[in-house]
Order: sequence, then structure tokens, then C-alpha cells
Amino acid sequence: MATDIPLLLRAARGEQVERPPVWMMRQAGRYMKVYRDLREKYPSFRERSENAEIAIEISLQPWRAFKPDGVIMFSDILTPLPGIGIDFDIVESKGPLFENPIRTQAQIDKLTSFNPDKSLPFIKTILQSLRSEVNNQSTLLGFVGSPWTLAAYAIEGKSSKNYSIIKGMAFNEPAMLHQFLSKIADAIAIYVKYQIDCGAQVVQLFDSWAGNLSPQDYETFALPYQQQIVRQVKETHPDTPLILYISGSAGVLERMGKSGVDIVSVDWTVDMAEARQRLGKEMKVQGNIDPGVLFGSHDLIRDRIIDTIRKAGNWGHILNLGHGVLVGTPEDNVRYFFETAKQADKLMAAV
Repeated sequence: MATDIPLLLRAARGEQVERPPVWMMRQAGRYMKVYRDLREKYPSFRERSENAEIAIEISLQPWRAFKPDGVIMFSDILTPLPGIGIDFDIVESKGPLFENPIRTQAQIDKLTSFNPDKSLPFIKTILQSLRSEVNNQSTLLGFVGSPWTLAAYAIEGKSSKNYSIIKGMAFNEPAMLHQFLSKIADAIAIYVKYQIDCGAQVVQLFDSWAGNLSPQDYETFALPYQQQIVRQVKETHPDTPLILYISGSAGVLERMGKSGVDIVSVDWTVDMAEARQRLGKEMKVQGNIDPGVLFGSHDLIRDRIIDTIRKAGNWGHILNLGHGVLVGTPEDNVRYFFETAKQADKLMAAV
């Protein structure tokens, strides 16, 4: 029976649903007091995300508080990189740091094949436990980083504002960068399939930094490797919906639709009705409320929910923010967002 399948998964598969399912990117995190309290006890981000018991607890914090329609594994897009030989650290308030950024052919040649069972044994524990705990009352989401963004971190060696080092490689040594991107894509395809085998029902690909590329360079350095991942995953797991998210994606939105994913996650810089038009009626969408709206009044939050749902239409829409929940967001406003979104069918009828 369809009712045995959680709402978000049904919507992601393109079925007609009674209301748009709702979850939030970064719904587990620093805006929640329970998370901040736990962070005091475990200050290392990698410990929080790679210790299965802690990561399970953090993943379930918003589930217990708000009952979103999607529960996403607490992890990081960089988590698989040590499994291919690229180590990093995450420093609070500074972000990821790579002691040995990838800059040479010799470094790329030394990268190892990816075996998630061996390098990421905690992922199976996290996903299997979450799937059991949530028990189809919500959809379990996995997530991964996409090759351009992962390569950007590994090559720049840290967060960047202008991506000058990876773009320098792209324009001066493109063959070397393409080889690196392809190796990452193969590893991420394995990782996506592994997450699905461990219980993930939908997987979101984050190519967060691809929005900094020109459309021409997106088609050269980002899109082919998104397609490489999707193609490999769909060969063995054709029925698992895949979502693609890019921050600042207005300039490449139509190209995102060519990646092969089932759902394009739209950021808040694009009007949802325009996004629907640009992506075409066959493409499902996610988003796209400005996270800053959650600092507004309840009336504003309600109005933006109604507006977004109306513009997205009555098929193939997962309600979400256009980016992650911001630090300092009032928890009561997050609660109100979820409560209101779950009453969307009644709200729409009343307007």
C-alpha cells in the first residue's frame, strides 16, 4: 500500500500526495540548544559526525522536536575524502583545512580506490539505526558532495571566496583536473550506492560551490561529473530518487536539470514559479524559502510557505529552505514552520 511508503519518498517518485513534504537543510545543527549542549561535550566536528552514536543522536534531534518528513544523516560532504587518501581537519569557526592540498599529478596518481565499508564503517551503523528508529514515519535521506565542490576544497586547501587555485588548474592544467574530478566522481558514485544499501531512501548531492562557475565552465567541470555519478547510481539503483543542490544556482538552473537527477533543489534567489518554468514540467523541485524568513514573524513565515507552495504547483514539490537553517534562528520559528507546512492543504483551501 502507498500509505506504507513515507510521504517525501512518494513525492520524490512523482506520485500525487496530499501535501508537499517538508524538511530543512541543516535542520540538525547550531540553532538548536540540544545540539549546542552536545557540542560542548564533543567539540570536534569529526568526532560528532564520525562517531555513530553521536551522529545518530544529532540526526534525531530535529526529528524528535519537529517531526519533519525527511530525516537526514548528520555528516559532512568531505567525510569520504580520507577513504581515497585525502585527509583533512575541520576547525570550529574556520571550517575545513587540508594540510596537503591536491596540486600535483603525483598526488592525484597516489589516490586510492574507495571502499566505504573499510574507510567509513560508521556510516552503515548510522543509516541502519536511523532507518530503524524512524521506521518509515519519515523518509531517510543520505547525502554526498559533488566532484567540483570536493575538488575545490581539496585543491584550495580550505574554504575560498574566489576559487582562484582550482580555476587556475582548470584553465592551465585541465587534463589533470578532469582526471581528479573523474576519480572523485567514481568514489562518490560508490558512496551513494553504499548509502542506499545501508538504508537511505533518497540521496541529495551537494555541489555547493558550482554556482561560482560560469555556465560554460559549469558544463565543462561540474555537469559531466554530476552525470557520471547519476549514471553509475541509476545502473544499479534506478528507483532511488536523487536531488541536486547548488548554492547560487540561478545562472545554471536549466543545466542542473541535465544532470540526470530526479529533483532540483532551488535556492531562494530564483522565484519558484520561474524555476518551474525554466526546469520544465517533468522536473520535480525542492525549496526554496529564504532561510532569513525564519527570523520574521509567524504571519510572514506562513505567507511565504503558502506563496512557495502555490508557485510550485500541486505535483513534485518538496518544501524546504533555499539553503541551510541559519545559526541563531529561533527554534520556535522552526517549529512553527514545520507545523504550518503540515497544514498546507488546509491553508491553501482557506486562502
